[in-house]
Amino acid sequence: MPTDQLSATFAALADPTRRAILARLALGETSVTELAAPFEISAPAVTKHLKVLENAGLISRGRQAQWRPCKLEAAPLQEAADFMERYRQFWEQRFDRLDSYLQELQAAEKKAKEKKNGRKKR
Repeated sequence: MPTDQLSATFAALADPTRRAILARLALGETSVTELAAPFEISAPAVTKHLKVLENAGLISRGRQAQWRPCKLEAAPLQEAADFMERYRQFWEQRFDRLDSYLQELQAAEKKAKEKKNGRKKR
C-alpha cells in the first residue's frame, strides 16, 4: 500500500469503479447502499472500494443512526491536480516550441516553393 498521500490518491484513482464512486460523491453526501446501486458487484466489493478511498483520504464515512453517509474529501484531489498542473505546463511549453518550429518549416518550404516557381516563369 502506498505510504505517501499522492501515491495513495493515484492508486485509488486507478480503478474506474472508485472514480465513479467519487463522481457520485461530488454531487453530495450519500449512503453506501445508494453508492452501490449502479454497480453490478457485490456489497463486500463496494465496501472494499470504499475502504481504499477512505484510506487514501478521498472520502470520509460517518454514522447517523442506521444511515452510513459517505462524503467526498477533496483535499487529496487538489494535491493530485497541483502535481499534474506542473506537467501540463511542461507539455504546453513543449507543444508551443513544436508549433513554432513547424511554422518555421512551413514558411521555409513556402519560400522555397515560391523561389522555384519564380525561376520557371522566366
